[in-house]
Amino acid sequence: MTVGRLAIIFASTASVVALAQVREDPDWKTLEAETMQHYQAVLRLDTRNPPGNEVVVAEYVKGVLDKEGIAAQIVGSDPRRPNLIARLKGNGRKRPLLVMGHSDTVTTDEAKWTHPPLSATRAGGYVYGRGTIDDKDNLTAALMTMIMLKRLHVPLDRDVIFVSEAGEEGGPAVGIGDLVKDHFPDIDAEYCLAEGGGVTRIGGQVKYATVQTLEKIPRGIELVAHGISGHGSIPLKSNAIVHLAGAVAKVGEWRPDVRFNETTGTYFRKLAGISPPDVAKYYRDVLSTDPKVQKAADDWLLENEPRHSSMLRTSVSPNIFTGGYRSNVIPSDARATLDVRALPDEDPATFLALVKKVVNDPAVEVRFTGESIRPAGPDAKLDSEAYRALEAAGTRIYNAPTLPMMSTGATDMAQLRAKGVQCFGIGPAVDFEDAPKGFGAHSDQERLLESELHRFVRFNWEVITSLARAR
Repeated sequence: MTVGRLAIIFASTASVVALAQVREDPDWKTLEAETMQHYQAVLRLDTRNPPGNEVVVAEYVKGVLDKEGIAAQIVGSDPRRPNLIARLKGNGRKRPLLVMGHSDTVTTDEAKWTHPPLSATRAGGYVYGRGTIDDKDNLTAALMTMIMLKRLHVPLDRDVIFVSEAGEEGGPAVGIGDLVKDHFPDIDAEYCLAEGGGVTRIGGQVKYATVQTLEKIPRGIELVAHGISGHGSIPLKSNAIVHLAGAVAKVGEWRPDVRFNETTGTYFRKLAGISPPDVAKYYRDVLSTDPKVQKAADDWLLENEPRHSSMLRTSVSPNIFTGGYRSNVIPSDARATLDVRALPDEDPATFLALVKKVVNDPAVEVRFTGESIRPAGPDAKLDSEAYRALEAAGTRIYNAPTLPMMSTGATDMAQLRAKGVQCFGIGPAVDFEDAPKGFGAHSDQERLLESELHRFVRFNWEVITSLARAR
């Protein structure tokens, strides 16, 4: 064969490869109607938890995947509350990538909704309904990405696993608990993408993206005051409610020490770099080794940005207070429940001892509640291939910097982190102003911009193909 013929063959082959590469990009505009169809469909399925009834979403999603030729299985210990697992096979050069969205939502008070919570109403460029941003947005974006990977025959270096998960908004037993206990080989992965992060818009403009790389661990502590019962007309020093009120007041005033980890240290440094100078000062000062400088910044954050104050420490919030049954009877006991959100490396026994020291009242018993807790896991690695892909996609899709974040709330990624999976929380762009107005997650007017749903699908595609596409 002549050199000329070889050149022609190589040139033709290169053209075919280049053409194939172009064809791997979805037609985003055409896909918008299909995305909205699936999004509205799952929003209209009632999976408010309790009772959950997530089977309706699992069956809907399986029907969609079956039509695309994507193998999926429905699994779980409760037939009304199952999970769905689907997998696209890769060549095995890399360990799998897991993408999760939970199919249950929190309950609603329908009388408070302008648009019915299961209506998925489109109005003013938004979609309204329970689950629009927690978490049927992630569910829909992951589903659409699986569909596109299959239709475009994208070659993969790693398996891509999609999970529609039950039970996230309540006890995790039927959801991640079942999956980790009975089906972990089916979901075991190097990386996981799920809820927990997001993109912040202020005044309609994207400012920054956050990726959850760590989360606090929820734990309940109960204060039980014991005293002598008696007639309300004769006040007693042993009054259990008085002792409990004093204990709760002490805990409410207490702020555990500030402690940073890799995620929170990086978060505040990066946030300072993109914030107005008057606010950036506090983000820098809270990192100071000077106790006075740090305390002044900590005080400002507690007053003005309590979410950031919570990121600095194990937080304690007294949320339930009960005692007594008649106005003329002094009760013999009263109790309060504290919502503790612990830093992942917090030792439970040591922290309980600290609370006892703060309360400092022999009439008040301090103990953990019997609630199950999520396990602690390490930070997701900021120097990993996955985090770099998330940063790059944040730049391409949102033209915004990416900040690693420790979530003050809890997600079901905790169980996966404890099993060694590198987990990253993501989410669509929402307006910073929305939550205080009652349009945020768990609110009575939960909503998401249509345009941001479609942009989030593109973000998922960018990240997943960057991590999984064969090179």
